[in-house]
Amino acid sequence: MYRGATLAVLMFSDVFKMQLFWVDAVKMTFVIIGACMGALGLMILTVGCLATGATRHKVYRAWRSRVGGRISCAIFMCITYILQLVWIMIFCFLVIATFLFTIFWKMCANERVATFQDCIDFTQFYFMFPQGTTQDRMKVCGEQNVKAFCKDYTEKVEVMFILATVASILVILSLVHYLMCLAANYAHIRDHEKFQELQDLQMLSDHDMLAGKDRF
Repeated sequence: MYRGATLAVLMFSDVFKMQLFWVDAVKMTFVIIGACMGALGLMILTVGCLATGATRHKVYRAWRSRVGGRISCAIFMCITYILQLVWIMIFCFLVIATFLFTIFWKMCANERVATFQDCIDFTQFYFMFPQGTTQDRMKVCGEQNVKAFCKDYTEKVEVMFILATVASILVILSLVHYLMCLAANYAHIRDHEKFQELQDLQMLSDHDMLAGKDRF
């Protein structure tokens, strides 16, 4: 996403002679999201390892540790749910951006545009330009501008946004998997005390039966 946004800014700057300052904030947001997702993934992995299998029986034996485990799982469940909604919005944004650059790619594939006989007309995409932009600035004409727009920027941006869209799908699926695992771990930690009591009762009953057989 960061690379695609950077190329898009360079495209508007070199081809359309436009400066999009707000895109810098969007790129920084992408960096922050990536760093936060990496840190969150490590924390959720740690919580999952502590609350899974035989480790859970060793770590969450005491009452306070079980309460702390349930609270940590509940907090990460809420964070994961909120992040899933955020990534769904990011996915929708990437789908729209990929669709637009796919249209640009198809424009560049036109034979008359590829041979520099016609200009690439963006007047139908006037909403993407600032108010007051003339129609001449919404057209890409000339061999140099067409090559820069098609070869240097559009093709590369298209590939970057396709990869970002696929990656966002993987992130959403992983968040769903995180949410299911955290919910299962929460239930296991909550019911661990009951299972421990049942196990103790079973051991006592087995001990009494063995003692009765020995007396017999």
